[in-house]
Amino acid sequence: MLESKSYKVFKVFNAIFLLLVVFITLYPFLNVVAQSFSSEAYINSGKVSIIPRGFNVETYKTISRDNMFWTNYKNTIIYTVVGTLISMFMTTIFAYALSKKRLMGRKFLTMFAVFTMFFSGGLIPNYVLINSLGFNNTMWALVVPGAISIYNMLIMKSFFENMPEELEEAAAIDGLNTYGILLRIILPLSKAVMATMVLFYAVGHWNSWFPAFLYLDKKELFPVTIYLRNMIAGATGGASAGASADSLTQISANIKSVTMVLTILPILTIYPFVQRYFVTGIMLGSVKQ
Repeated sequence: MLESKSYKVFKVFNAIFLLLVVFITLYPFLNVVAQSFSSEAYINSGKVSIIPRGFNVETYKTISRDNMFWTNYKNTIIYTVVGTLISMFMTTIFAYALSKKRLMGRKFLTMFAVFTMFFSGGLIPNYVLINSLGFNNTMWALVVPGAISIYNMLIMKSFFENMPEELEEAAAIDGLNTYGILLRIILPLSKAVMATMVLFYAVGHWNSWFPAFLYLDKKELFPVTIYLRNMIAGATGGASAGASADSLTQISANIKSVTMVLTILPILTIYPFVQRYFVTGIMLGSVKQ
């Protein structure tokens, strides 16, 4: 089929427009990356766009030489993995139970869960609760209190509700109990929403810093977000110990850019592997029959 001249023109303008949108979307990130590799003089003069000027990696070297940075980085990975596993387990069993119409009190439990989206106990009651449970200065203070996101649970619940009941009835006739149906039938068919939830929870745990700021007092337990936050605030000299005056000036110029690149790099690495599930998981989980 031959394309008309007007359609060809449309395709060209459409491609140009989309490339322009992509560039506008990526520009802030490219600018941050360029600043992280640029020298202090060019950064302060505002001459850095998306190409590094006066190539300099002094801040990267200074941060990478600090053992506390790697300790906190390891903590963040552990907190993210453990927190995501706990969140996925609790959200899945909660959503699956609420998706069953035969569950007694289903409507009340759903309304109660939604209620907590809008009203919480507040900062002080939460702190007292964590302290009473003995979670202070432990990983559990970071991964247990926010284990279930009600928003994510509702998406997963809708996804489970859209599955045909006949599928579960057939599995039950074949001898599977509720747990067997969930593990061997439902979850293998729910890869899209599961991958989406893993991405949501992993990003949330990775970027989280406020609970650690409240409940952790020991530096060796901090996640990397607290380390970087302290660096930006100038509250720690760990990374700058032994650095020359020129190095300190360079660090102060592009510390924010370097910290942004270091913190988002792991998520950018993971995202392409789950991106193909993202739209499917959200759309199917948001549609209610």
